Amino acid sequence: MTRKLRWGLLSTAHINQALFEPLRRSSRNTLLAVASRDPEKAQAYARRNKIPRAHASYEALLADPEVEVIYNPLPNSLHAEWTIRALQAGKHVLCEKPLALSTAEVDAIACAARQYQRVVAEAVMYRTHAQTLEVRDLVQAGKLGRVRLLRGSFLYNGTEAGNYRLDPALGGGCLWDVGIYPLGYARFVLGAEPLEVFGWGTTGATGVDETFVAQMRFPTDAYVQFDVSMAAPYHTFIEVIGDEASLVVAHPFTPGVKESLYLTRRGNTSALAIKGTTTYVGEVEDMANAVLNGAPPAVSLADSRGTIAAIQALHASAAAGKPVSLSNDQ
Repeated sequence: MTRKLRWGLLSTAHINQALFEPLRRSSRNTLLAVASRDPEKAQAYARRNKIPRAHASYEALLADPEVEVIYNPLPNSLHAEWTIRALQAGKHVLCEKPLALSTAEVDAIACAARQYQRVVAEAVMYRTHAQTLEVRDLVQAGKLGRVRLLRGSFLYNGTEAGNYRLDPALGGGCLWDVGIYPLGYARFVLGAEPLEVFGWGTTGATGVDETFVAQMRFPTDAYVQFDVSMAAPYHTFIEVIGDEASLVVAHPFTPGVKESLYLTRRGNTSALAIKGTTTYVGEVEDMANAVLNGAPPAVSLADSRGTIAAIQALHASAAAGKPVSLSNDQ
């Protein structure tokens, strides 16, 4: 019989629901516990969602000797702290994006992961999906020719009162929340890090960026442009343009079981069918591969660090009103 990894949920965050079915249908994972700082809330949440154990504090969850993997969906400003505390308690961690709010925090997480010999992975759900891997393979195999441009967008309306993403103290703002998607997608598909970035942001009433537009220059002479917003109707896409062909990805960040890529060459467009899984299955099974089989996670800590370095540079660019160069020591 395959041993099942026992998972604990660090809080009762809404995003937890995305993991319920992948964990319960998995032959290598099982959902054991949930924690809340409110004991009654923890108990009610556990009963409602048929979770065997409810812990009355985050510390109690980390102290549970039978919990092996912690899922950390806390607000952005708490990701690094509680990921490190979970590692110190001997747990593996799947942490929601962004993994941290600075490269220094990523370095601290990486240090703790090495010290306690545990796996840490950032929960970027589209990265393990067959569609994303196919886009990367097409680009890397030269099927589009030499990539000249990559464009992307992730817009949604999230300015309702009470949304913690509007609080700068909690690491709010659209660049931290959804900028990571097109930015990380570009880095993954191109297989390179940006040399220089330029960004513009619109600041909302609470002091966070509600809309952000970015440009990035890559060492391959490819240019990336993306826009993100939490104050606009929902819209996503990725377009990769080479000197021989172009590729449109209609649902890049929440791909489904059946998807299509649209390849245009010499004015003729064809649809490439992609058979995948439901969105969050991949990241759960990827964690099992890493913990049980010793495989490297789909999103490495170095990969997460690269994304966060670029976001920091974009924020710095918007503040200064000029391009910002990136270096390996950022």
